[in-house]
Amino acid sequence: MGGDVGPAVTIPGAALARDRHPEAQFVFVGDETVIRPLLDGHPELAKASRIEHTDVAVRMDDKPSQALRHGRRRSSMWLALEAVRRDECDVAVSAGNTGALMAMSKMCLKTTPGVERPAIAAIWPTLRGESIVLDVGATIGADAEQLASFAVMGEAMARALFGLAQPSVGLLNIGVEEVKGLEYVRAAGRILRESGLPINYFGFVEGDDLGKGTVDVVVTEGFSGNIALKTAEGTANQIASYLRSAMGRSLMSRIGFVLARNAFDTLKEKMDPRRMNGGVFLGLNGVVIKSHGGADAEGFAAAVALGHDMAENGLLAKVAEGLTNRPPVDAQTMGASAEAGS
Repeated sequence: MGGDVGPAVTIPGAALARDRHPEAQFVFVGDETVIRPLLDGHPELAKASRIEHTDVAVRMDDKPSQALRHGRRRSSMWLALEAVRRDECDVAVSAGNTGALMAMSKMCLKTTPGVERPAIAAIWPTLRGESIVLDVGATIGADAEQLASFAVMGEAMARALFGLAQPSVGLLNIGVEEVKGLEYVRAAGRILRESGLPINYFGFVEGDDLGKGTVDVVVTEGFSGNIALKTAEGTANQIASYLRSAMGRSLMSRIGFVLARNAFDTLKEKMDPRRMNGGVFLGLNGVVIKSHGGADAEGFAAAVALGHDMAENGLLAKVAEGLTNRPPVDAQTMGASAEAGS
């Protein structure tokens, strides 16, 4: 029921997702009087779906505390998460209120042992293919230990999604030199280098490395990660607008567009933010996918497909394995290392 449009997008999006994953089955949680007519318009999806009715929905402008107080136990968002907690569903996908979804997910599903704060991980298009960036908005501000946990979870997601044996992991910073950046970022770098974590730590990466695909996993805290994500999406839309304007400026430009149509179609596909829609809530005892609230059906289908891939490839088991194999960090040792480095 969430997002800018609600079931008018989520149901056609689910239909597109099922066309690509015919084995998928769906539970639509929300107001049946709204959902049923839309679902009946997609007969094949309807055969593989059921509706769990509730007339309570979290509003997009609700504060997380309000959502927990008024929507816990009865809202469509909470009931969808409950279905995952009870193993009735493998994934919960929502385009609703991000803060409320995170708060309810933590309360309903609980965090994985060893995780203090969950993170939102996004798929990022690069010149080399795709990478994972986290956190893109769940945790505003993070300490070195939390960044190290994000690295372990992001590395596990890369193994689950990309099938990589040893994904490379980098920390987003203002420079690649070890003396640059905020202290908690430098401390996280020391943890990843010195504590024996079983991951392929690359070192610091900068903003332009996101698009280059320098590493498979880029780790940052939620404030800078969210700004980077929104900036990249805005830049993609800006370039697309420039191209449309340039192509219609004169007869010759329109002829050039026709002659280069295939190349422009390829560029449009690579730059389409809808293809990468969907953030994974990492660090929970269940798979939760957050779709952009303004996503259309194609974008929502991408979020559903991401959840499908995460469940099919054992995301939770890989994250738990990574956290279990992580050796404890001696804070005093790291502190002494920090003083020596300064």
